[in-house]
Order: sequence, then structure tokens, then C-alpha cells
Amino acid sequence: MRWRRFNGEHIQLPIKEEVQAAIIRETQKGHRLKVCIGTDSQVKGAETEFATVIVFLREGHGGFMFIHNEKTRQQYSIKERMLVEVAKSIEIAYELCDLFTQYDVDM
Repeated sequence: MRWRRFNGEHIQLPIKEEVQAAIIRETQKGHRLKVCIGTDSQVKGAETEFATVIVFLREGHGGFMFIHNEKTRQQYSIKERMLVEVAKSIEIAYELCDLFTQYDVDM
């Protein structure tokens, strides 16, 4: 999976390592973090594009996010597409959940 920052800069590390580094960096600066994970999709012709985001909110100090885009030519009904969105969000949340627990990041 290729992840990037909001400014378009590609992330070289696996996302779990990048998230851990971000949590450590931000907590060392004294920021209390909350995280939200979500996925949305858009149909463009024969393609469906999914965008998954990991959004970190610094209480009282803005936020930052990591984004992953994925395109597919598979056809979905609206209900199927919504379920795929939920599944993608849960998949990444499950992968990162132990870090959020370890570093006391509200989800």
C-alpha cells in the first residue's frame, strides 16, 4: 500500500511504523492526540476510486493526516461500495489499534 501525506509527499516506511513515529513525535511535543479513520469512494467512469485517511487531531493545535488511494475497475452496487468502504477503514484501524492502545490515543 502506498500512503502519502496531505501535501502529496509519499511515505517510505510501512504505515504502522510511520504512525508510531508520528505518535511519538507529537506526544514528545506535548500534544494529546485523537485519531479518526475513514474511507470514501467515488465512481469515475468504469473505475471506482477509494480514499482511506488516518486523521490525527492535536487537541487545540490542528491536525495532520495520511492518505491512501486505490482504484479498481470492479463494479459495485452502492451497498457493496459502502461495505467495502467500511471494510477498508476497519482493516487499517485493526492494524493500528495496538499502537493507539500502547500510546493512549483516543480513536
